[in-house]
Amino acid sequence: MRAVVQRVSSASVTVDNDVVGAIDQGVLILVAAAHEDTEADAIALAKKVAGLRIFTDETGKMNLDVRQVGGAVLAVSQFTLFGDCRKGRRPSFVHAARPEPAVALYEQFVEATRKQGLTVETGVFQADMQVTLVNDGPVTILLDTTRLF
Repeated sequence: MRAVVQRVSSASVTVDNDVVGAIDQGVLILVAAAHEDTEADAIALAKKVAGLRIFTDETGKMNLDVRQVGGAVLAVSQFTLFGDCRKGRRPSFVHAARPEPAVALYEQFVEATRKQGLTVETGVFQADMQVTLVNDGPVTILLDTTRLF
């Protein structure tokens, strides 16, 4: 699985002019699944996200995780994270999981993140979503479960 983790002051996701998920301080996570990903990948990614020390402490060092600052998570599915642009000008998405296993992995990631003691808001899988965020820092981290271990 791949994720783009952004430290935010606020973030929201809108579908058909309705806000379906919103947070104040925390992390916006754009997340995608590949064909070979499993529930173990979803759980490992959730644990990594929950423990990322990307929030500043009283000395200004990035030393605190999202739980320690009382933050929340906004998780948004985004299969385009597996876009392969090595050939031509149009991305290929052949490495992204098909919708049925991808939605299951996304939901497992969300549930595993909640089990880390975090409040998690979500987008709508396969919907046309508008994501708004105030990136704090900016701090943006790329994660890939093939490189976590």
